Amino acid sequence: MKKSVFTKKNIVNALFIGLFLTILFVPSAKALVMRGLMEIGLFKPSISEQKNTLPVDLSSIKFKDATNKVVSLGDLKGKVVFLNFWATWCPPCLAEMPAIHKLYQKFAADKEVVFLLVDADGNLKKAQAYLDRKNYSFPLFNVASEIPDVIFNGSLPTTIVFDKKGRIAYNGVGAANYASPKFISFIKELKALKE
Repeated sequence: MKKSVFTKKNIVNALFIGLFLTILFVPSAKALVMRGLMEIGLFKPSISEQKNTLPVDLSSIKFKDATNKVVSLGDLKGKVVFLNFWATWCPPCLAEMPAIHKLYQKFAADKEVVFLLVDADGNLKKAQAYLDRKNYSFPLFNVASEIPDVIFNGSLPTTIVFDKKGRIAYNGVGAANYASPKFISFIKELKALKE
């Protein structure tokens, strides 16, 4: 008598392997798992270890939006700047997007807090299509100048927060939940600091 390969054990194993391969090779599936881990408290931004440091000349660091409007970090002195480098193919980037959007919505009307989400691939059309599909409304930019390694060394996602004096107050590499109450308080504290 021939044994069937469709035993309960084999089916469960095949489903487990299929799920594992999906998470391993499909960026949106991996992002979904990471997003779930963020919701339970993993991937918190570590703001307690951050020190304010003076970067290179901020006026030479520029970004351009889809309408070719150029924004210089030097022009944003006096504001808290949330700068995030990301890409549509990067699962950790996609995982943190809902939290970044919540943070953005919290401060969208605040003229003292500026958000710059920078597409590291330089393909604004593709990145904007992704943001539109997800109903994310934050501003999208491309790099329009050289970026010093102290700000972005190529690791995705990278998030930098500048204080009102243009100093780096936060430098995070990897996915994090930026909508956490602790991080929101951190942004409010930076905003309250005198220039």
